[in-house]
Amino acid sequence: MADLHVAINREKGGIAGQVAAELRESIRHGRLAPGTRLPASRDLAADLQVSRGVVVEAYEQLVAEGFLVSRVGSGTQVAQVTAPRPHAPAGGVEQHAPYYGHRPTSPDLGLFPRERWLASVKHVLATMPGDALDYGDPGGVPELREELAGYLRRVRAADVRPENVVIVGGVAQGLSLILHVLARHRRQLLAVEDPTSHRQTPLLRRAGADLVPIPVDGQGMDVERLRAQHADAALLTPAHQYPTGVVLSPARRAALMEWAREGDRTILEDDYDAEFRFDRDPVGCLQGLAPDRVILSGSVSKALAPGLRLGWVVAPAHLAEAVRRARGELDLGSPVIEQYALAHFLRTGGYDKHLRRMRREYRRRRDALVGALAEHLPGVRVRGIEAGLHVYLDLPEGWDESRVAAAALDLGLAAEPIGIMRSAAGPPAVVVGFARLPARRAAEAVQGLKVRMSGQSID
Repeated sequence: MADLHVAINREKGGIAGQVAAELRESIRHGRLAPGTRLPASRDLAADLQVSRGVVVEAYEQLVAEGFLVSRVGSGTQVAQVTAPRPHAPAGGVEQHAPYYGHRPTSPDLGLFPRERWLASVKHVLATMPGDALDYGDPGGVPELREELAGYLRRVRAADVRPENVVIVGGVAQGLSLILHVLARHRRQLLAVEDPTSHRQTPLLRRAGADLVPIPVDGQGMDVERLRAQHADAALLTPAHQYPTGVVLSPARRAALMEWAREGDRTILEDDYDAEFRFDRDPVGCLQGLAPDRVILSGSVSKALAPGLRLGWVVAPAHLAEAVRRARGELDLGSPVIEQYALAHFLRTGGYDKHLRRMRREYRRRRDALVGALAEHLPGVRVRGIEAGLHVYLDLPEGWDESRVAAAALDLGLAAEPIGIMRSAAGPPAVVVGFARLPARRAAEAVQGLKVRMSGQSID
């Protein structure tokens, strides 16, 4: 049975027509092959969070048009008379678009709080003065900086005032601006966790950093190994290390603070998914321990949506001002309406309510995936705390992590091999995202992976 990648815009209305159009295009372009059995209308309605009648109407429309056939006892299938799948362009690579997301850290965008966000946007458009739409402070609108300062003090135990906050277009831009400021006199030798996100390293180098990898173990970055280097700064994901999922231990936190102070060094803290801790309250951010040494970066990319491109940098006053000036020189600041909307969303409790809902749902999805792995692939070990949007999987000896990741992708799971994130070879492992994997599909996905890997030992 096919898993369908169906995107709908609830604001436009005509949901049944949108579902029909999405399926029609999938059939025309060969993503749904002739004979493919579609999910039952009740199951697809549950996935899309619409009424069953909406899906029934879409299916009936496509049956009438000849794209689908429906038979009692056989369900609904793609008709055999549909057009063949087009060939990939000569010399090109056909793109794979998995249903459950493109990155292991991708949130479920189908659960974006559209109605509440729309209410915030409407409020902003109805109340903001016309002058607010002019070129503004490149550091961000004051209302959002104030709301974020209060939120970070309350939720992340940060030591922050509005003047320490600079609004940026996500963590990636925030890190680029920070390194641009730090490297204005000379390139920085930046210590990074090993393994670390392979997507981040090119932008760090472009921003003026030479990277030195520092191993991560069960307690986080190895500070003793860090001391053996001559780094000017260190970049960490201490609340939930990516990709291993471990937390920087209290002893390592203390040692890291000592390392920073004794050498007049800077710590860059990437707080990318700290809101999603499932077994307990998340540990406070490092910035709260040493606001004079730690620059905190965060965003709404995991909590709401990457496409909003809204993030923040929290830095000591002199560095915050330098980052603000650099932002002004780069592109004059972030979109204003979205900033005011996020400020309203925070102020009215919409953000907190959405996070509570998503924590419950993501915990359910993680538990389902981990339980399915324990039952069907007991030789695969889950590493890391109960948190975030991804799991780190240690594979049995001899398994090919690239083959496992490719098989997972074919099954619609966002997965990547760990080898591309390491500075040196290590035991086989993959990182797999669960945020877009409905709990009821977890066992099916893991069983599919077991079949794909049946030529290798699984226990």
